[in-house]
Amino acid sequence: MTSPHSEPRPGDPHWYSEVQAPLIIEDADAFAWDGAEDVVIVGYGGAGVAAALQAREEGLSVIAIDRADGGGATRINGGIFYGGGGTPAQLEAGIEDSVEDMFNYLRLETQGVVSDDTLRRFCQESAETAGWLAGHGVRFEGRVYEKKTSYPHTDYSLYHSDNSLAPNYKAVAKPAARGHRALVDKLDAPMGYGKGLYDPLRESAQRAGVKSLSSTRVKQLVMDGDGRVVGVVAVQVERDTAEGKRYDALMRRATAMVLRLPPSMPGAAIIARLASRLFSKAQEVERQAGATRMIRARRGVCLAAGGFIFNRQMVAHYAPKYLKGMPLGTPGDDGSGIRLGQSAGGVVSRLNHVSAWRFINPPMAWAQGMIVNRQGRRYVNEMLYGASIGMPMVEDHQGVCWIILDDEGYRRAKLQSKSKAILPFQRYPALAAMLLGSKKAGSVKSLAEKCGIAPDGLEAAVADYNQLADNGAGDPFGKASEDIAPIVKAPFHAINMSIDAKLGFLPVLTLGGLQVQEESGAVLDQEGEPIRGLYAAGRNAVGICSNIYVSGLSVADCIFSGRRAARSLATPN
Repeated sequence: MTSPHSEPRPGDPHWYSEVQAPLIIEDADAFAWDGAEDVVIVGYGGAGVAAALQAREEGLSVIAIDRADGGGATRINGGIFYGGGGTPAQLEAGIEDSVEDMFNYLRLETQGVVSDDTLRRFCQESAETAGWLAGHGVRFEGRVYEKKTSYPHTDYSLYHSDNSLAPNYKAVAKPAARGHRALVDKLDAPMGYGKGLYDPLRESAQRAGVKSLSSTRVKQLVMDGDGRVVGVVAVQVERDTAEGKRYDALMRRATAMVLRLPPSMPGAAIIARLASRLFSKAQEVERQAGATRMIRARRGVCLAAGGFIFNRQMVAHYAPKYLKGMPLGTPGDDGSGIRLGQSAGGVVSRLNHVSAWRFINPPMAWAQGMIVNRQGRRYVNEMLYGASIGMPMVEDHQGVCWIILDDEGYRRAKLQSKSKAILPFQRYPALAAMLLGSKKAGSVKSLAEKCGIAPDGLEAAVADYNQLADNGAGDPFGKASEDIAPIVKAPFHAINMSIDAKLGFLPVLTLGGLQVQEESGAVLDQEGEPIRGLYAAGRNAVGICSNIYVSGLSVADCIFSGRRAARSLATPN
């Protein structure tokens, strides 16, 4: 028996999202287990390693199980931890920040997705959490970038990774740089800072005695006659065997193909089919060589296996508007952890919430222009954080995003994109979009016609925007007057950054998950009661960032929720 959405669609490479209904046993003490620990953690990324470390600090024995070799999305991301209220890095930089300002700001972003008590606790623990990370080897510095940017140059490690500098937010809470980028000694990739967060934690966990199983897929929970989760059923491919080495090689090759593969990119379908074949071959190796492991969890199981953006069936079912976006994460983000929780009676929430990152700064000149939809209307403050642009763009405007600039703004954007002050992963996509993904015309009306935009709507929007630039009147979208550049000098330019733009890749990741008891992280059933022995953390659970994302907030929530679950597991129930 399988749970909903468990059967792979023909051609879908993510076969390994299969989840079976729980195995029911009467007596866990009388069952023949292959191994037993106090805590079993499913998924060994950011939330999993935080739960593992905290559980060891609570005196519990731990085994962490991962389909790959750990790290998850945390290890391959930009390495940002969102922290405030006086973290060591903030104090080093001379930044004054209070728990109250952090709380008031995040309250605007979270919009009640968690209770005020939980949000306040998250903010109150933030500085301590940063210190806890540092105690396990994660390094942050107080070199601060003061202006707004999607991601700062490597000369800086602390920046405004949110919307706190925007006038509408500044009116409610004093802004502070809260994006902490972890330091690394050597970068393997442009966005390789994630290992600066993950690797020290994993090394610390290993020293603390956390056991781990790699190349192992949890396919089933085990529940006793009283409805308590008491273990897992896993399939392991031994890594030091010939079959294990072949399995790992196939998975690595297939994963490399699908990571950051935009569906709109030319040749994407061909690459996806090749990856599907490799995944299928890995599946066959698992079927032939995989050994079933029955592992007992004396205190309970913590699900920490990431989101579901790589399960295209689930995305099509819950959030179809985002299918054309570029999946952000790893193929392990296939929803299997969420569906394991559902299989035990857990309820889900906000699975339609997806973060879409339409970053347009740098170059700053883009953000000083205007974004319009197909009707030619503006719909957002262009200076906001990328997810705050991407959400209305996809949800309310059919994924359409045209950046309108005059010739002076376009030339400024090209110069800024060539500057050494921005990083290569920002520079080259911006230049490619301007050179190959844009249109120009001698009049605003002609530009609209070339782009398939309503001419009357665009002409009216440009006139309104220029009036804002002239008189400094309040922008209805809350954009500061100094960030509004007039659109007056021909030729006029339109850069296509829509969800289906060939050169405007839109990263997307899922934010919803299992509903949990906010005090403990226990998974809740249909009646709102905790399922005994079952906890969820990170993107397996509804959490702090499940309304809208700002950089570093998911990692911070992973650490917060992972440690929360571990503390609860240490309390007998």
